[in-house]
Amino acid sequence: LLSAATVLPCPSPRGIMGDVVQMHFSTPDYVIFALLLVASTCIGLFYALSGGRQRTTQEFLLADRSMSCLPVSLSLLATFQSAVAILGVPSEIYTYGTQYWFLGVSYFLGLLVPAHVFIPVFYRLRLTSAYEYLELRFNKTVRIMGTVTFIFQMVIYMGVVLYAPALALNAVTGFDLWGAVLAMGLVCTLYTTLGGLKAVIWTDVFQTIVMFAGQLAVIIVGAHQAGGMGEVWRKAINGSRIASLDLNPDPTERHTFWTLGAGGVFLMLALYGVNQAQVQRYLSSRTEREAVMSCYVVFPCQQVVLCLGCLMGLVMFARYGEDSPLDKGYVKTNDQMVLYFVMDVFRDLPGLPGLFVACLFSGALSTISSAFNSLATVTMEDLIKPYCPAMTEAKATLLSKGLAFAYGLVCLAMAYTASHMGSVLQAALSIFGMVGGPLLGLFCLGMFFPWANSTGAIVGLVAGLVMAFWIGIGHFVSRMAVPTTLPPIINGTAMPLPSNMTTAVMTTESDQVHVCLSRPTGVQALYNLSYLWYSAHNSTTVVIVGLIVSLLTGPMKEKDLTPGTVYPVLGNLLFFLPECYREILYCVTPMPQKVGCRPPRWRIPPMNQ
Repeated sequence: LLSAATVLPCPSPRGIMGDVVQMHFSTPDYVIFALLLVASTCIGLFYALSGGRQRTTQEFLLADRSMSCLPVSLSLLATFQSAVAILGVPSEIYTYGTQYWFLGVSYFLGLLVPAHVFIPVFYRLRLTSAYEYLELRFNKTVRIMGTVTFIFQMVIYMGVVLYAPALALNAVTGFDLWGAVLAMGLVCTLYTTLGGLKAVIWTDVFQTIVMFAGQLAVIIVGAHQAGGMGEVWRKAINGSRIASLDLNPDPTERHTFWTLGAGGVFLMLALYGVNQAQVQRYLSSRTEREAVMSCYVVFPCQQVVLCLGCLMGLVMFARYGEDSPLDKGYVKTNDQMVLYFVMDVFRDLPGLPGLFVACLFSGALSTISSAFNSLATVTMEDLIKPYCPAMTEAKATLLSKGLAFAYGLVCLAMAYTASHMGSVLQAALSIFGMVGGPLLGLFCLGMFFPWANSTGAIVGLVAGLVMAFWIGIGHFVSRMAVPTTLPPIINGTAMPLPSNMTTAVMTTESDQVHVCLSRPTGVQALYNLSYLWYSAHNSTTVVIVGLIVSLLTGPMKEKDLTPGTVYPVLGNLLFFLPECYREILYCVTPMPQKVGCRPPRWRIPPMNQ
């Protein structure tokens, strides 16, 4: 086991008698915090009162398909990299080291595949809801099942995102926890309901800039107080926080190169490939080319966001070392440490704590507003319009606004559930893996396998969801059955989470701690699967079960396929073959022998410039 880091003590926030000195905002902090929230609301109100005044569903739900590349890309970034990442990543790095940084490897395929596979299919079909695709490819039943699954996923996820920054604010300033939840939820609901998708995207742009500014300020000031980035790096190395390349293929290990780099790809595909909140942004672009470019622009931005979070964690370690604020009782959970650290660093710099907390809340607002708008979209387009074809445009727009408002109220209620989820970062990503994975598998089944039929899609989705909740609930139960008194760090060495081991026997000898772990086997190994493999496991389950059922019940024929709903993956991967043979590969369903070669009737139409 590696030795503990030697870190100089930082000024203690405790008084002479050991009492904790309560940290509070100064007046400039409150002013900056309030101004940034008011600015976000004003942007939404501006778009509610300008242009077409959100009088059509096309404008309210898709911003009239008029958005350019830059705002769309920054909105893509803000939607799922907000308060969850700001709170969770630095705490993860501080506690377990930089192994999490390898998640950046997954961004390559995680954004390249959506740019060149999912976006062309969705954009050329001129969809409003991603789940319209499922009806075109399969039938209406599959579409409804996909929509209901997405609604369930997003409502629960919003509970986590809404609760996280309110929890941090409560820990630092004593501001009422549920008062903060209510205030943030109502502000977000207001500008989302009034301003539509265009307001959501432009507030995302503003809030992304605030997030970058807040994180950079913390890193610069914190590193300066620690003696510079060189000193931060030296302390991190001495404290065993700079992780080496871990090529352990064991999927039950929480974080390894393969878990982060390979498992993370499926998580990214579920987020940026088929999630309605992101697909809606692609579809709001002026052209397909701009939609594709937004994926390319968001790639370096994602890397920057990941680097900022990791650097914040290293600066935290340089300041506190092994004397964690959590261990000393300054905070109650890992998720509160980041804001405590910010208030500690900025204690003599009025205004900057307010900037960072506003950054945190802005991040949460961007994610929640995107969810409200996307939930209103799928409910209107997939559950209401098909059954009310005679509804006027004015009534449809009004109902869409009412749906956005209603989902705001529902998500406020779900925030209570988030308070019982444990680690904010892992809870949020686990929910996406558990429910987002089967949805990813459903779209992949339809897009890459032309012989998959509607029966296979339905059975495959149900099997994927059953598997997801079986593993998720089993993981939770096994976690509750394991003693949680084991400290996360032993002599500076990161230990696995209690949920990732079945037994731990510790003996002390000559100041060394020896830990003997028994590798989980059988069903227990499945319960101990790393949360980053959830998307991969569950989406693969959908594809395999769906293909088997499709073959047993009669594969779909080429003539029954809707043009443009299948991506010719084999023909494109084997681009080096002559055109005649590539065209044969497109025809993968059983068909009579044909004379010569012809392009398939369902090949994707050419790109619109």
